[in-house]
Amino acid sequence: QVHLVQSGGGLVQPGGSLRLSCAASGINFRLYALEWYRQAPGKQRELVASITSSGVSNYTTSVKGRFTISRDNVWNRLYLQMDNLKPEDTAVYFCHTNAYRSEFWGQGTQVTVSS
Repeated sequence: QVHLVQSGGGLVQPGGSLRLSCAASGINFRLYALEWYRQAPGKQRELVASITSSGVSNYTTSVKGRFTISRDNVWNRLYLQMDNLKPEDTAVYFCHTNAYRSEFWGQGTQVTVSS
């Protein structure tokens, strides 16, 4: 059974940094693309960043140059380093993968950017 367990997040001031982690189990991790999504109050869930099985990354325009997605295929972990955070980055963040013809989501973690 596939499990994605997130850690990290919290409250940070504008301009600060946070790192999100997503630990995967029950999956041949290195074979699959992975993504980070976020959902702000009253808004639809949006794709923030993605990384292919070979390590190619993509970002939504609003986070380019500030966020970095990475993966560790030894420890089966996905990361999102978030720098220069802005209030508009406030949301619940989710890790995600499509594997075995199913979608799997982490439990979500709150990121709040506020002074």
